[in-house]
Amino acid sequence: MNLKKIVAAGVAAVCAVSMAACGGSNDSSGVTDLTYDKIKLGETGKDITASIKFYNGRTDMGLDSYPGKNWKSYIADFNKIYPNIKVEAQTDTNYADNALTRLQGGDWGDIMMIPSVDKSELENYFISYGSLDTMQKQVKLASEKAYDGKSYGVATDGQTSGVVYNKAVFKKAGITELPTTPEEFIADLKLIKEKTDAIPLYTNYAAGFTMGAWDAYIGTTATGDTKYMNQKLVHTKAPFKDPGDGTHAYNVYKILYDAVADGLTEEDYSTTDWESSKSMINNGQIATMVLGAWAVTQMQQAGDNADDIGYMPFPISIKGKQYASMGGNYSMGINKKSSKDNQEAAMIFVKWLTEESGYAMNEGGIPIKYGETDLPSIYEDFKDVTMEPDADSLEGEEDLFTEVNSDSELGINSNGNKRVQAIVEHAANKDKSFDDIMKDWNDAWYKAMQDDDAEAKY
Repeated sequence: MNLKKIVAAGVAAVCAVSMAACGGSNDSSGVTDLTYDKIKLGETGKDITASIKFYNGRTDMGLDSYPGKNWKSYIADFNKIYPNIKVEAQTDTNYADNALTRLQGGDWGDIMMIPSVDKSELENYFISYGSLDTMQKQVKLASEKAYDGKSYGVATDGQTSGVVYNKAVFKKAGITELPTTPEEFIADLKLIKEKTDAIPLYTNYAAGFTMGAWDAYIGTTATGDTKYMNQKLVHTKAPFKDPGDGTHAYNVYKILYDAVADGLTEEDYSTTDWESSKSMINNGQIATMVLGAWAVTQMQQAGDNADDIGYMPFPISIKGKQYASMGGNYSMGINKKSSKDNQEAAMIFVKWLTEESGYAMNEGGIPIKYGETDLPSIYEDFKDVTMEPDADSLEGEEDLFTEVNSDSELGINSNGNKRVQAIVEHAANKDKSFDDIMKDWNDAWYKAMQDDDAEAKY
């Protein structure tokens, strides 16, 4: 039994007994019947007076010093259209750890960036934006936070998996073509170490979440198979074994292990610093960092050399072709316990942020509005790359991956920071081989599959 489900069930029971503890009434009549597709921005909700809270992990955007467009500026623009809907952006520096706790406790306001919960639990916390069929004609990736034919989340923006790099450092090292395989990437890192003063690959070990970011590459990016992540992985007995062709999860994480073991990263991984790394890659002290596209604009804004910051496809090829998983960044969910007015005000704000604010393009993301085809300039190196979202889970297995992932304690794409940090530690200390690490992961995964009755098909 998934511990998370047990906790969630307990919280739900508490809510049923004490409405005050969970922030509002659970009377179904208190849930708005407004749907996303019915909102006409500038017209719908003009008679609403409300104060809503938006709980999110973009701490940087909560600062006046943020070099891009911050939350205060977005909210000011929104208030030009809806002056009577007041929005408070409440940010959290430890969002990944705190968001689930606050969700289950009911202490988070009206809108939140949805943490990792079973899809079957979405309706316990959030209102529906509308039917999935309808929402798929309104926004991209609507199925990512959907269950039983209803959509409960709208992504802030779309993201692909790649590598942030400094073009000037690559030029100085004599690299004229971007690497497309793990072998080519490691060879380029060695050239950078030999011919420049830059750190070839900066792990950002100490930040934690930057380590978990490596998990984003093991799906379509590393396999070329859109069904792998959500349909096949949970039925794969040994997903971390070496396939022998430079692909799959084994070779994603091996890049990290080899780079550390070969001295191609910072001298002391424990002293890395997330905030200073932004200016360091901007001024050429760092050559590459493995991060999602969301990081590019932050690196560009961190110094005077924005044009030197590029974004390249992750160096894995499947039969000579490169792929990039396209998925949503955090999705925005609306509190089922909020008042009707607050729910409607929140949905209007979400639609405005998605369709009118320019947020996605400003942050280097893929716009979520359905039919919008423009891409930020950061994707200039992806012209020959197939960018596709991972296919949805099979019907009846919507929560199976979450269960196996939780019971294995690997935390793939969900608080798996320490697991990936351990790769750095073992590679630096030379006390455990990479194959032994992968064996441990395979053993944990298969045991969880057995415990959760997940059939081994692959």
